[in-house]
Amino acid sequence: MKELGLEGFDLQPIYDWIIANGVKVLIAILIAIVGLWIINKIVKGFKRLLTARKIDDTLVPFIISLTSVTLKVMLFISVITYMGIEMTSFIAILGAAGLAVGMALSGTLQNFAGGVILLILKPFKVGDYIEAQGHAGIVKEIQIFNTILNSLDNKIIIIPNGGLSTGAMINYTKEDTRRVDFVFGIGYDDDIDKARDIIKAVAEKNELIFKDPAIFVAVKEHGDSSINLVTRVWSKTADYWTVYFYMMEFVKKEFDKQGVTIPFPQRDVHMYNEK
Repeated sequence: MKELGLEGFDLQPIYDWIIANGVKVLIAILIAIVGLWIINKIVKGFKRLLTARKIDDTLVPFIISLTSVTLKVMLFISVITYMGIEMTSFIAILGAAGLAVGMALSGTLQNFAGGVILLILKPFKVGDYIEAQGHAGIVKEIQIFNTILNSLDNKIIIIPNGGLSTGAMINYTKEDTRRVDFVFGIGYDDDIDKARDIIKAVAEKNELIFKDPAIFVAVKEHGDSSINLVTRVWSKTADYWTVYFYMMEFVKKEFDKQGVTIPFPQRDVHMYNEK
């Protein structure tokens, strides 16, 4: 013991504690290992049960995470109690530590509260296409602290629930139907009624576009280089982009066939001779 500098140190109390509590420590470790194994099995079984009962996909990850954390906390308390640690003192220490940790993790707690609010109010669900906090994408998962989006170009976006629950949000797929808006410009020399009839005829050929509400085409404004016709049609939300691309392509083709021009910005330049 001289090499370690412990020649004046009495190790007998440590030996006595190990002899007295060694078995209890091993049993506590065994309880923790078995307990974690059982919790893992319970969580997996509970997840299968929720899926079989067709619980909302939005709720399942949150419920599973909350169940896992709760069971692990209960296991920890059980192990501590078995070790003979006084729970009153432990709770007091835990409360003081919890206050300090709570202050340090105020943002995390806010995200947790935000997750609860999102699951109660349900402004969106898994599979919805939303725009919030400067990002847009399809909701992939709502977790305890974060919501995960999958962008249209297949990027994963993680948004904290705190800001998501208190900030502005657009849910593009909440309703079954959507209005698709267009603005088509025609030349000042073109026939407005002819252009209106062409746009309506193109829209009426597409079965994805509803007949009710009626297709709407009207003069929106006299632009710098064109007469702008606003067009509004309705379709299923899932068909929004199909309808949009169809109208943009086939209105242009029909304008070309029937001699309706789509002008581009132009400027008149007047030259003066100064003598």
